[in-house]
Amino acid sequence: MIHEAELSPTPSPAQWLEVGTVRELSQLAGLRNEWSELLDASNAGPFNAWEWLYPWCRRIGAERKPFVLQAKDRTGALVGLMPLGFEFHWVLGRPVRRLAFLGETHVGSDYLDVVARRGREEEVARVFAEALWELRDQWDVLDLTDLREDSVTVRVLRETFEKYRADLRMSTRYVCPYEPLAKGESFDGFLKRASRRDNYLRRKKWLEKQEGYRIEKTEAPGALAGPLTDFFRLHSARWESDGGSQGIRGKGVESFHRDATQLLAERGRLRLYTMKVGGQAVASVYGILHRDTFIYFQSGYDPAWRNRSVGLVLVGETFKDAIEAGLREYDFLRGTESYKSDWTTQQRRTVSMRVLSPGGGGEWLVRREEAMKQVREVAKRVMPQDMVERVRRLRRRLSAVRG
Repeated sequence: MIHEAELSPTPSPAQWLEVGTVRELSQLAGLRNEWSELLDASNAGPFNAWEWLYPWCRRIGAERKPFVLQAKDRTGALVGLMPLGFEFHWVLGRPVRRLAFLGETHVGSDYLDVVARRGREEEVARVFAEALWELRDQWDVLDLTDLREDSVTVRVLRETFEKYRADLRMSTRYVCPYEPLAKGESFDGFLKRASRRDNYLRRKKWLEKQEGYRIEKTEAPGALAGPLTDFFRLHSARWESDGGSQGIRGKGVESFHRDATQLLAERGRLRLYTMKVGGQAVASVYGILHRDTFIYFQSGYDPAWRNRSVGLVLVGETFKDAIEAGLREYDFLRGTESYKSDWTTQQRRTVSMRVLSPGGGGEWLVRREEAMKQVREVAKRVMPQDMVERVRRLRRRLSAVRG
């Protein structure tokens, strides 16, 4: 155990915290109830949930070694978590220890962060920052990706590592469009300020005249098999012409989502929307409910119905459902695709932090990554654009085959 008092003075005994680590998947499995209670009492984002990160460890990050920081108060109550894990790279014949957020790859986890009891975010972030610095001989590279740029954790970690004159590098990651939903506003009122209002109403009117048109919303854990199968099929069909999806590729990622959706549904956090016409599923939206926010995670549609704007109509229906449920925000997550800007007026950004441990092998990993990036950039410049696109599609297909 590492005690906060050993790291820096505390203003008062009430703020004394004890920091420990969870380093085994079996220990992680037993944290579900405590973790979920803490998440509910925090402002942390949806992808910091146990229901998301535990299946990620099992299906995606099986080679990662958990290194989850825990902060507990004098009563033994859990007040903070920092879900980290190790991966190991071999560079010039030596192992480089990279410590990063669980859930960071393959599944589009935005807003990764410390999970801290509401009102204690700075206190918890500071004790974790000090603990990470004290444990710097155990990692070579600390990579924290996809934090919200306004996160308390970003500010506190930056202050701490700059205080110790660490090699700290910051970068911008993604733009995430979102739309605040005004309290008491009707869906009709919302549509009046949406740029695709007329097209949405026209396309919906035509679809409603088709035999068997309906939209199904699935939330129950025992009812997911059919809607999920439809979702995977439609998502794959949507991206087939582009060489496959970057968001969901390979059987391992599909297995992760089958596990995660089941667990999220058990907590009342899942929303699967399926549009059907004549008994056939033609569009699907995979959504997550997090406190008062609807999270648009992924979607898919039948390319044969593209000209009927089934995707547009289904997104509009998810807005309608969110507004009628009294939610206060609709979040499209990463990406500035035009269909997102059609519905939103606001954006937030995510950032990444990279810290190199003094005397570690992190610099060699950075140099290798930069060299590989330069090779890719040179290749893009010298190859014809159509060749670059063909290579990109081939890489997607190979990635999907490898899972």
